[in-house]
Order: sequence, then C-alpha cells, then structure tokens
Amino acid sequence: MDHVFLDLERELAVFYRRARGIAAEMARQVDPGLEPGAYALLAQLEGEGRRASELAGYFSIGKATVSRQLHALEELGLVDREPDPADGRAVLVRLTEEGRRRVRRVRAVRHAEYMQKLAGWDRAEVAELARLLRRFNELRR
Repeated sequence: MDHVFLDLERELAVFYRRARGIAAEMARQVDPGLEPGAYALLAQLEGEGRRASELAGYFSIGKATVSRQLHALEELGLVDREPDPADGRAVLVRLTEEGRRRVRRVRAVRHAEYMQKLAGWDRAEVAELARLLRRFNELRR
C-alpha cells in the first residue's frame, strides 16, 4: 500500500468528522432545529438564486434531500422561490433578507475563528490550502 495515500485517507477522515461538527454548529447558530446540510445550501445561495437541481448536483445529493431541506428553510423564512426569468417553467431559490442576515452573522463568527486558528500560518499557505481543497472538491464521483 502507498503510505502517502493512507496518510491522506486518515487526514481526510479526521477532517470530515470535524467538518461535520462545524457544519452542525453553524446550522444551530442559524436556527436550533436546522440540519447541518441545510446550512450548506444557505451558504451556496448567498450569491444569486439557484435551481434545486443545481444544488443537488453541486453537493452530489439527491433531489429529494435538497427539496426537504429547502422546504425547512422556506418554513423558517430563510429562503423563497421565484420563477426563473430565463425559463418560466423553472424555479429559483433565493435567500430572503433574514436568511442573508443570518448567514452573514454565522459566517463572520466562523471567519474570526479561522483567523485565530490559522494566525501562525502565512497568508500564502492559507491561499494554497483553499486552492488545493477547491481542486479536490472539483473531483466528481
């Protein structure tokens, strides 16, 4: 076995477990009953509206899961749906002002935590980590 890939597997397992905990905490900060996966949807909606099918593809999860989570977000008043101006048959999901406010508040807290934890890192190292994670995340199953 290639020890480099064994080390990678081990570190990714730790990273994944910790990331799930962070996602759960961020979701709770938005709303105590929010699922961790629903927070990820909110974060992806911070820019422009997206179709539910786009979100499912981006996260490699089922449309039913996305639909259920979007419904919960809608019930909380964090997202709304509107017709896609490019295709009247399709629907775009967008953050409401309340959703945008909550995402920004939670993101600001997390940003400060990252800055504190990575204070000893050079900015170039942080940028390289982000670049490598983006590259890794672009790999599709």
